[in-house]
Amino acid sequence: MSVTDSSKKQAKTGNYNPVELEKEVADRWKSDKTFENSIENRRSSKPFTFLEGPPTANGKPGIHHVLSRLFKDMVCRWKTMEGHLVERKGGWDTHGLPVEIEVQKQLNLMSNEEIEAYGMEAFNQKCKESVWTYEEAWREMSERMAFWVDMDNPYVTFSSKYMESVWWLIKKIYDKGSLFKGYSIQPYSPKAGTGISSHELNQPGTYKDVTDTSVTAMFKTMKSSLPKSLNNGEELYILAWTTTPWTLPSNTALTVGKKIKYVIVKTFNQYTYLPIRVIIAKKLVEKQFGNKYKVVDNLSELKNYNKINKEIPYFVETSCLGRDLIGIKYQQLWHESPAPIHNPENAFRVIEGDFVTVDDGTGIVHTAPTFGADDARVAKEAIPEVPPLLVLDENKNHVPLVDLNGKFRKELPSLAGKYVKNEYYSKEEIPDRSVDVEIAIKLKEQNFAFKVEKHKHSYPNCWRTDKPILYYPLNSWFIKIDNAQDKMVDLNKSINWKPKSTGEKRFSNWLINANDWNLSRSRFWGIPLPIWSSKDKFKIKVIGSVSELITEINKSIDSGFMKKNPFENFIPEDMSDKNYDKIDLHKNIVDNIILVDTESDTPLYRENDLIDVWFDSGAMPYAQWHYPFENKEKIDNEKAYPADFIAEGIDQTRGWFYTLHAISSIVFNKKAYKNVISNGLVLDKEGQKMSKRLGNSVDPFKTIEKYGPDATRWYMISNANPWDNLKFDLDGISEVQRKFFGTLYNIYSFFSLYANIDGFIPNNIESQDKQKNELDNWIISELNSLIIQVENYYNDYEPTKVCRSISEFVQEKLSNWYVRLSRRRFWKGEFGSDKNSAYQTLYKCLITISKLSAPIAPFYMDHLYINLTKNFPKQKYPESVHLTDFPTANKNKIDLTLQNRINKARVITSLALSLRKKEQIKVRQPLKKIMVPVNTEKERQDIISIEKQLKSEINVKEIEIITGDSGILVKQIKPNFKILGPRFGKEINEISLSTSKMTSEEIYKLEQNGEIELRINQKKVKLARSDFEISSKDIEGCLVAHSNSLTVALDITLTKTLIEEGIAREFINRVQNFRKVLGLEVTDNIEIYVTSDPILNQVLISFKKYIQDETLAKSITTTNKKDAGIDLEFDKVKTFLMIKKIN
Repeated sequence: MSVTDSSKKQAKTGNYNPVELEKEVADRWKSDKTFENSIENRRSSKPFTFLEGPPTANGKPGIHHVLSRLFKDMVCRWKTMEGHLVERKGGWDTHGLPVEIEVQKQLNLMSNEEIEAYGMEAFNQKCKESVWTYEEAWREMSERMAFWVDMDNPYVTFSSKYMESVWWLIKKIYDKGSLFKGYSIQPYSPKAGTGISSHELNQPGTYKDVTDTSVTAMFKTMKSSLPKSLNNGEELYILAWTTTPWTLPSNTALTVGKKIKYVIVKTFNQYTYLPIRVIIAKKLVEKQFGNKYKVVDNLSELKNYNKINKEIPYFVETSCLGRDLIGIKYQQLWHESPAPIHNPENAFRVIEGDFVTVDDGTGIVHTAPTFGADDARVAKEAIPEVPPLLVLDENKNHVPLVDLNGKFRKELPSLAGKYVKNEYYSKEEIPDRSVDVEIAIKLKEQNFAFKVEKHKHSYPNCWRTDKPILYYPLNSWFIKIDNAQDKMVDLNKSINWKPKSTGEKRFSNWLINANDWNLSRSRFWGIPLPIWSSKDKFKIKVIGSVSELITEINKSIDSGFMKKNPFENFIPEDMSDKNYDKIDLHKNIVDNIILVDTESDTPLYRENDLIDVWFDSGAMPYAQWHYPFENKEKIDNEKAYPADFIAEGIDQTRGWFYTLHAISSIVFNKKAYKNVISNGLVLDKEGQKMSKRLGNSVDPFKTIEKYGPDATRWYMISNANPWDNLKFDLDGISEVQRKFFGTLYNIYSFFSLYANIDGFIPNNIESQDKQKNELDNWIISELNSLIIQVENYYNDYEPTKVCRSISEFVQEKLSNWYVRLSRRRFWKGEFGSDKNSAYQTLYKCLITISKLSAPIAPFYMDHLYINLTKNFPKQKYPESVHLTDFPTANKNKIDLTLQNRINKARVITSLALSLRKKEQIKVRQPLKKIMVPVNTEKERQDIISIEKQLKSEINVKEIEIITGDSGILVKQIKPNFKILGPRFGKEINEISLSTSKMTSEEIYKLEQNGEIELRINQKKVKLARSDFEISSKDIEGCLVAHSNSLTVALDITLTKTLIEEGIAREFINRVQNFRKVLGLEVTDNIEIYVTSDPILNQVLISFKKYIQDETLAKSITTTNKKDAGIDLEFDKVKTFLMIKKIN
């Protein structure tokens, strides 16, 4: 038996074909049902519950979806290997505005009215079909990246079973007194035609910096309402600033802070040049009056003003507090505006508000209760209440001056039919002037504008349409958050957030300040609110199941309000999909259902709105199982709830993470999940957000096709912590492919080549005894330490640390040290105990690495595992690495003293090789010696124990151990400014001065004792060794290098003998390379022939036997004849090399 020699399948260049390998492994997984078996094999094990946040299949998957899905897949694979039952149910988010918009584009339906004319049933059918537009692309991406999830039995949010569970949740919330209908100012998207919730409004990217026209308007007071101290017979205007001039026609109040100090200022209007007298907050005078105005000390100086003057004078007349202004009345600003319908006598007056500041504007807030939540609140709290400016529409409903499309109504003739935001127009229809500009111009002409300017500020956009939202009066259904808010905050404290800051700050702050959840959506494609009400809204019936709805319909039939039950073929007790496929609970069906209040015999009509799609996704822990109608044990017995793990992007803290938590807290009084990874954004390599417009987006399919899924996955996890933004660089994937996978491939190719020659058979019964070879003991110790480290990182949801620790082990310890130092043991001599120990050790390392890395690089690690195991049936290995148990560390095999000693050798070697590289001295060139200073006897013994390895790796003849106080190396010291600077501030200069005066003996004592006491500004300060940077100066004939507490001095003086030996080593290398070119086996004996060269001739005299032993050459002959061979030219040697195989 033998291990599979992958080098026969793959190129021998140190690379592998990741796409070919992926297809081969994926095909085997399908034929062997590896994914299914990984679940079935653990069927009796403890469940580990994972929730898949549903994607929308009518949008293409992007590279950011690869990121979040690989974290999910990694954790689920790891937990499976750890011994858990990890069921992974896929799902599809099928409702909502993106689907509607896509269908509207297809059908060229530009308004809600056109959708209704097209037919709601036909429109919803198109939506249902559109949902699956990119299903195959999502499936392909999932398969290509090895995201194991059950996509053949997914939950689908438009299915009747799912919708029924959502209805049940809504009724439970209603029964708990947390569902109510209220009229309030809500974020509203005119282009989407629906209100949006506060968590939607706070999605990343919704707030954008925009430049709008701002107006400081002049509201003319009514003299009869002025207090005597402000009434001198002249006109008095109140200044109020706004960045939404379109709301000025709806103004019904001005709000002041009662403790704010205001002043009366006399000046001139900069547009009409008329004299004016205005009220403004004292602290904002200079800001509002700006460069165009200048303050004067005497009122008489105003008389000299002429409009040709560059500067306008202003005089501060008197001051007052905000409380003095309350109750002042003023004339309605926009003359076209009608009066409020109710209590107009209470409008157009000054009121107080707690939100007024003197940070911007005038310290007086223009208040339009129909278009601002704060405005509506203070207007309602005022005594008497300030009425909003509402008018009656064609149906006698009270409506604001702006309609639901974002256009002014006919009651404002000069503005009627115009959008309040230019962004709502199509590109072809955008007018030259926005309504904000039109209003500003009109106010200027009427002497009602004090200042008009452009103002940059942050304004929210609809996250679906990317168009500005309006704050609009809506009559909506809400979930009352207050009732569960404290519980939500408390439950969050027990959730393990990665990173912690997201849960403790971002999410916690969001919960503490969460508003009531606006559940209503005025759309067509979604789950209808299961609420029926009478026309006067006094009778309410909330439905929680299909069975209950059927019962209520039958009552309605008995009362004569309905003629037929649309669900008459449905069998309530039958939970089969076939039965549920008979019914449809969407709007086009349930809107036609009339129920009855049997006590009053009053008909009940369904509330027109749909449920917020975020509720759909937040309901998935229960609705995916059709709870409580099926699978009650999964929730009630906590077999699948709360979830052990979820993962999505950082944007979901105010999306899915929030809705999961809110529903669970309100309905079940429990947290919805225990552990959560909140991953960052995927940016381009320059740190810019990816977009089609910038042309910097990355196609996940092309990336996987070129680089393979494993390198892509490994790169994305190892490059940055999951919660940090990832600067995605394709060159980084190439580097991972080359350095990690290329190295691992080369180690396996090396191992399989010699293992097959020697007929190696692994022993899977691990000996508890130590090996005779120290290197074997060291790498096995490192391997077991790695197992513990990786397991801890997995348990702490730190995948980046997992990747990096495995990479370091494979590249630096296994490849660059163990294999390199052990290679002779594999190809020299007979197959004895030492060679077998090397094979067993390397085999153990490779098979363990395949298991540790399998959750992150599932294709290659399974390929590696199969190659290592499939030819040894007696060992009864599982048929896939994904069916194995996660490795368990053997702590008895861990020798930390040995690890420290060997790792010290690695550091010294690295320092010495860096000096060689600096001087361009090849490693094959032997050098005389390396000096290593030590401070203790233990350090001396450590160096002695690794002396043989150091000589071999550094290629020196001697290791000279010197004491730190020998004087051979001259030490130099300086403070570690990064550490000491923040601690000592200005005193760092004194520390630097004292440090510069330290003698060699003092530096040596610092190294010996680990600390030193300095006198700084008449006080004693103790400083540690780590507070300083200690190095040594170069000495003649040597180069010096340092790393932490280690120093080496490499003697670079070359003698004739050393030079000759270097040439011999280089010659050996050229022979070995030519052997490979000739296709010779590593065991083949040869004869060497070379043409004469004076330098080489001398080298052959001195090092002939050494060359023969290393190349398996029976003879080396100098000849003048040239046959098949190659020219060699190196180190001033010129010769022709010929090799003959000895049969």
